[in-house]
Amino acid sequence: MTRVKRSVHARKKRRATLALAKGYRGDASRHYRKAKETVLRADRYAYRDRRARKRDFRALWITRINAAARQHGLSYSQFIRGAKLAGIDLDRKVLADIAVRDAETFRRFADRAREALAAG
Repeated sequence: MTRVKRSVHARKKRRATLALAKGYRGDASRHYRKAKETVLRADRYAYRDRRARKRDFRALWITRINAAARQHGLSYSQFIRGAKLAGIDLDRKVLADIAVRDAETFRRFADRAREALAAG
């Protein structure tokens, strides 16, 4: 059986790992073993935080909607319930953007939500 020589692929793999570790501090950017550990940990954080980002943004949107709704005499839950009853089919991302950028439109939404709560 012929002998398999690994040096080309091993070097290629190590070079790729060190390239991913570029910019890391100290040994983590220069020594393969430390770089490999750091890159693996960074990948775990990246995977976890891609999911956490979605939660963080939803919480931010809810906070912004709540603040704007309270300026018009409604709590967040009252506003969302009234908006659903009034047929306002906008998601929280869009509602939060409207609350920040266009106060007059949000006031009209709040008025419609309040009327729908009173009626239903």
